[in-house]
Amino acid sequence: MEKQVRREVKAMTRKEVIVRAMAKEITWIQAAWICGMTDRHMRRLKERYLARGYEGLVDQRGGKPRRKRIAVQTIETICELKRQRYPDFSVQHFWEQVTEEHQIDIGYTWLKLTLQAAGLAEKSPGRGQYRRRRERRPLRGLLVHLDASTHEWIAGLPMQDLVVALDDADGRILWAQFVPQEGTASTFAALKHILQSQGRFAELYTDRGSHFCHTRTAGQAPTTEHDGQVSRALKVLGIRQILAWSPAARGRSERAFQTIQGRLPQELRAAGIRSYARANDYLRTRFVADFNRRFTVVPAQTASAFVPLVGVDLELLLSTQHRRAVNNDSTVAFEGLSLQLPRTAERAHYVRCEVTVHEFPEGLLGVSYQGRLLARYSREGEFLSTAPAARRGAGRKPSINGTARASWRAASGVPAANAEVSLGAKRVGARRRGKSEPGWRGDRKRAARGRPTRSAPHAGGSGGPRRTLPAPPRPIPKGPHPPPRARSGSVWSTAPHRPKPKGRREISIQPSGHL
Repeated sequence: MEKQVRREVKAMTRKEVIVRAMAKEITWIQAAWICGMTDRHMRRLKERYLARGYEGLVDQRGGKPRRKRIAVQTIETICELKRQRYPDFSVQHFWEQVTEEHQIDIGYTWLKLTLQAAGLAEKSPGRGQYRRRRERRPLRGLLVHLDASTHEWIAGLPMQDLVVALDDADGRILWAQFVPQEGTASTFAALKHILQSQGRFAELYTDRGSHFCHTRTAGQAPTTEHDGQVSRALKVLGIRQILAWSPAARGRSERAFQTIQGRLPQELRAAGIRSYARANDYLRTRFVADFNRRFTVVPAQTASAFVPLVGVDLELLLSTQHRRAVNNDSTVAFEGLSLQLPRTAERAHYVRCEVTVHEFPEGLLGVSYQGRLLARYSREGEFLSTAPAARRGAGRKPSINGTARASWRAASGVPAANAEVSLGAKRVGARRRGKSEPGWRGDRKRAARGRPTRSAPHAGGSGGPRRTLPAPPRPIPKGPHPPPRARSGSVWSTAPHRPKPKGRREISIQPSGHL
């Protein structure tokens, strides 16, 4: 009786609230909040009220008998049979025995729930959450899959890893190679090939290998913020790294490996290949091209997201790097090896300098300083070659000194003595005033007044390099005046100016009028 009254009161409350909401005294959201339900269910009640009136608001389940329950004696019998006579039977097998042999009328689902509640049957793991198929990227170069598969590719030989880089847009294989073990070196080899042949791509999809990410604490999610070798290179290149959380998440690469495992071992056997070195040649010359011809799809858009890299030293960037300090004997210690640095023209030595030891994917070693490779070594520490020295001052105008200056004087017809004295005086004065660089303020002032400057020679100059041009004469004031007296080695001299060599002092002798 109390339950029926409670249902009636609840229906009356709903009716009153709905009527007030329909009269626009309150909003429908307020009506749902008053009745303690969602706005969606309130809309359902409104539709039922408009269709059936008050009966649509009453719970129609009231007064109906509940489902029949299993007798307690039946449950005890089932548990006893499972515990004593059929402990090793599966749920399906036990249900068949109970219904056929013991004539117990019970459904399979009720039997399974009863055994699970009594602890006599294990619950199967959940099916997980709903997953939706991920569509392919519309452009080539937006996402690249990098994964490896360990398989018996050649019968009778130890298993190796086949590392494959796959474009997500069309499923095309960009790079494939057999390696003894997937790691940093194989990843750098794949990245270097793709970046050189195609260009920079946007995202790299990988598994959670130790060379891709790092787990700081057990049980926590891995992270790429550990400054690993691969993560460092990808951050420099601006490539986003995506980690897969399950093999199902890498379904596209997993299906590709399923196809490769069903074809490549048979082709290698038919071709009579018995070594992984020849197998790598077969991959490059035959298999990859045939796979791309048969299994690639047409991307949604024909454009490409690959961006060519210009001026980026991929050799040093895509290598395993280790910081070391140079010893007093110009050697670098690395993994028990002593790498001797050669003599270079850039520096007298690199003692106590911090250098970087590189492990290249090809298996060689290298030592660099401030982004410039100094030397290469074999894996055993044997010196192989010296990196070509960079041209210093490339693209700048060569300075005039020594033999070149003498040749220029002879070609321009400038007297050697006057040029030496005037240029030396100019260099001493410029060094004292801090105006030795071209384009200083005096030149700008002269250019503003329309006068010749050191970078723009006047008509009376010799037309040689700007450091040897004469200074312009001082303007002569109006009115009668004696002509100015030329002073040797000063800015008033009409001879071409030339910086004075270091260590030479200028001596100016003025007539005193005495005998």
